Amino acid sequence: MLDRLLADRRAKRSVALVTRLHDGFAALLRPSDREAANLPREVVAEGFRALAKDLSLPFEQDGETYFIRSFNPSPRMIIVGAVHIAQSLAEMARLAGFEVVVVDPRQGFAHPDRFVGIEISTDWPAQALEQLDLDGRTAVVTLTHDPKLDDPALDAALASPAFYIGSLGSKKTHRARLERLASRGFAKADRERVCGPVGLAIGSVTPAEIAVSILAEVIRALRSDSS
Repeated sequence: MLDRLLADRRAKRSVALVTRLHDGFAALLRPSDREAANLPREVVAEGFRALAKDLSLPFEQDGETYFIRSFNPSPRMIIVGAVHIAQSLAEMARLAGFEVVVVDPRQGFAHPDRFVGIEISTDWPAQALEQLDLDGRTAVVTLTHDPKLDDPALDAALASPAFYIGSLGSKKTHRARLERLASRGFAKADRERVCGPVGLAIGSVTPAEIAVSILAEVIRALRSDSS
């Protein structure tokens, strides 16, 4: 059991360990496994709920107490555009427990000296995001103001299960962005996934303040259903 759990952890696969407390019986639950042998259906459902919300908790069913321990890989934040806001946002997100990747083909911006300790990709966004294999624990934030860079990143993000997609820009800029998405065939429901102007409306002015507002909105999206 431990070897299987460690293998899942090394592969960065989500897994929940469910232990029946009175006798120590244990089973592993993965999102790809909708059933588990020797566990009541209600316990399995609660295990998946806990895993989706990063929770570890006891659960009682039919007079038995189970403990569900969730093991999830760290959430990721993909930042497109190595601008000043990205410097603050990357560091703040890293401190908050995110794995951060900054994507920008402009090597003068995406220089290691500007993002110490942060992974950098100088591939074009479409290629970079394809290689990064976006999943349901990934947030994508575009900051360049350049449709040649932001739009391909948004296309890739909208084709993925990313839990958050946000783009920097004014309301006017965002309306134009949505019009371009519509012209490329994205439905209204898809377009509504893009948060713009990005970040919570807290009156941010400086790059660091804007980064705070963006990170707060991303965390709200990640944790909004947790309780």
